[in-house]
Amino acid sequence: MTAEQIELLRVGLQQSFDLLVGKINKIQIGTKEQFPFGWRNAAKGRTVWRILEEIITQNLEQDHNDFKLQSVTPSESEVSVFDFECKITGNNTPIYINIKSAVLGGKKNKDDISKGIGLKEFYAEDINKTFFVGTFFIKFNDDMSIEIDHATVFPIAWIKDIYVNPSNNGNLQSAYYKDINDAVKRSNTEFHKLFIDALDFAQMKKDAKAGDIIREPAGKYLKKSKGRWKEVQENGDELDSTLF
Repeated sequence: MTAEQIELLRVGLQQSFDLLVGKINKIQIGTKEQFPFGWRNAAKGRTVWRILEEIITQNLEQDHNDFKLQSVTPSESEVSVFDFECKITGNNTPIYINIKSAVLGGKKNKDDISKGIGLKEFYAEDINKTFFVGTFFIKFNDDMSIEIDHATVFPIAWIKDIYVNPSNNGNLQSAYYKDINDAVKRSNTEFHKLFIDALDFAQMKKDAKAGDIIREPAGKYLKKSKGRWKEVQENGDELDSTLF
């Protein structure tokens, strides 16, 4: 799957999500009587993420023609790397979507995209599978409703900070998947190599013992010291660098 082919699918899917946002817009979660003190600390995207995912998937599945989609099929597994598969009208390429929510105006954090091992198995079937993250930006209203402001569609192959966290269930993480202006346009093949390198490096860090030296995909050598990592020369000699 080339970057140009991915872009064609992205544009079509963005149009579909824009239409969906126009239809759903506002979702009533409760009433002021039920929540006498309002949202409090619940005013976070993850609070309503599962409800939002279900609303999005069900509406797309039932009225797919209205959203310029020829089909929508929810994932059969709760632990799948994607939430649903769809095809854009006029294009028979299967597209796999992972739905996320984000609070409008929130900080840019390194968030979980999907489990690394799950993605490895996903791409093992076909390296040219198209995987997108659909992020729906929401705001929390005083009347205990949430409102979808807009949605973005981002190809996982284009995230610029490909990082697998060895201490967080081996999840692929990124802080740059919500704004298409942050994209680094790659083919699936280019992304897959970088992803596998990051996954292997994360496993090396997880398995390393004190004194072990490992090499980053970017070429730096790291030595484990007192539970932390320090950049060193290839032979293990120390550099003037700080533990991190």
